[in-house]
Amino acid sequence: MTDTTGGAGDEGDGEGTPAAATPPPDRYPEAARARLLLAYEAYELSELARTAVPVGPHELRRDGTPRTPGAALADAAHVLAAARRLLEAAVVYERLGGAAWQLVGDVLDVPAHSVSERYAPAEARFRAGAPEAPDRWWRAHVRRAPGEAARDLDDWVLRHADGDADPGPAPVSGGLP
Repeated sequence: MTDTTGGAGDEGDGEGTPAAATPPPDRYPEAARARLLLAYEAYELSELARTAVPVGPHELRRDGTPRTPGAALADAAHVLAAARRLLEAAVVYERLGGAAWQLVGDVLDVPAHSVSERYAPAEARFRAGAPEAPDRWWRAHVRRAPGEAARDLDDWVLRHADGDADPGPAPVSGGLP
């Protein structure tokens, strides 16, 4: 993702009242940071899934079988792992917003104790600001510079807008408190 110079400022909250100035990066509420992580996981899932759409010019043999057996399966496994990270980020975000384990379980059609066992460690890591694995640099970026992270996602959304609806100039950062 590339850094942009735009971002949330005094765009307003959509209700006709001016929004307060964007808080300094270290003052974003914990739930807003969790929402940024959810947005990033959605971005990452989208990018991984998008790469599976084109059929490469040398991907198939003449009979339509793969030249590299297992490659499509490996790609699908990466997409599935990204979807699991998206779901985990959504659970953490909802929990920070006050959702009870019962609600999470009901939405996922899983017993509350099962979702609690599965996702409580992720919530605890997020709340503690636990260091992430090197390949999960985005979480550290959100903790260190959430305003910049939000503007990075603004840029991605604007580059991928498909014309169905105008996302506005700050589709991610503009919605943050």
